[in-house]
Amino acid sequence: MPIQNIMGNSIYNLFELKKYFKYFFIIILGLLYYFGVFTHFFELDYYSQFVYPLETNISKCIVNAQSGETDQLPCININPLEYDLLLSNNTKCNRNIHLLVLVKSALNHFDRRRTIRKTWGFENRFSDVPTRTVFILGKSFDTDLEKRIKEEHEQYGDIVQYDFVDKYYNNTIKTMNAIKWASTHCNSSRFYFFSDDDMYVSMKNVLRYLRNPTEYPEYLSKEVKGKQSKHILPSDIVLFTGYVFNSSPLRHQISKWYVSLSEYPYHMWPPYVTAGAYMLSKAALVKFYYGSSYTKRFRFDDIYLGLLAKKLNIKPLHCEHIYFYKKDYSMSSYKYVIASHGYDDSEELLNVWLEQKSNGNA
Repeated sequence: MPIQNIMGNSIYNLFELKKYFKYFFIIILGLLYYFGVFTHFFELDYYSQFVYPLETNISKCIVNAQSGETDQLPCININPLEYDLLLSNNTKCNRNIHLLVLVKSALNHFDRRRTIRKTWGFENRFSDVPTRTVFILGKSFDTDLEKRIKEEHEQYGDIVQYDFVDKYYNNTIKTMNAIKWASTHCNSSRFYFFSDDDMYVSMKNVLRYLRNPTEYPEYLSKEVKGKQSKHILPSDIVLFTGYVFNSSPLRHQISKWYVSLSEYPYHMWPPYVTAGAYMLSKAALVKFYYGSSYTKRFRFDDIYLGLLAKKLNIKPLHCEHIYFYKKDYSMSSYKYVIASHGYDDSEELLNVWLEQKSNGNA
């Protein structure tokens, strides 16, 4: 083969190699961008640079709002909850109660609501501790589904429905309307328990926990030994408690929970409580209700409550007995469980709850 042909083939192969390398390099850069690798270089430090709209002391705004003063700079209501209340029960909280249970439920989850009413949402479970249960719903454009919801409410009187489309990315709207309803229609309760409709809950353990959250469940062993705990939380305590996360925003665009820098530029979230199950005292509930008017809304409800807590200087209390995943079940392992995620099978929930009730744990 002539030397000219050999050299020509070599140059051609080198050119082709460079071309493929260029394409490969572009693909790698694209993947790195897609998975958010470069984004992290532009994040701001949460600990030293955190600010979030409104950039003011919203605690002062809350005091003004509670005293009836008209909003004025810097206290401007940027999140008016102007959703019509479609279904409610104004007699649900016509007496002082200890605990209001608010269950975020999807419209078509009739079976789950029915099972919750028979199990952990049953209002007459403890005769000496008055509780009430409501289910928080949005609306649908399905007229047949809406008709069934109205019939359900006529039968049970426990549906709270607001005029917003019931979908995942409206969970913050659902949560804040739940807090609004609790603040305006049931402010006679000492505590408020929020839950999704796919949770196992031991209401007995919820009430035990609320007696002494910092020493639960250790203080119970003292009672067994005859030393009755007299610990009662003060009525004005500001309590926000659940399973607390300290984590970073997900920057890879494939994620359901992808967050851009324009939405949230910091490298860490404020401490937040997983939205599956958590508790608020009355004082904390009122602060969240008023504070939400002056805190920019965020589409993930658990993050939004974390942002609210940060701006209100409320430190979430971690509770390791609320499980954001489905805790492996056994009779003994659920003794101190307050709540566990993953019970979308109503029959399974009923069976587990009945077994724990018979064992004195629910």
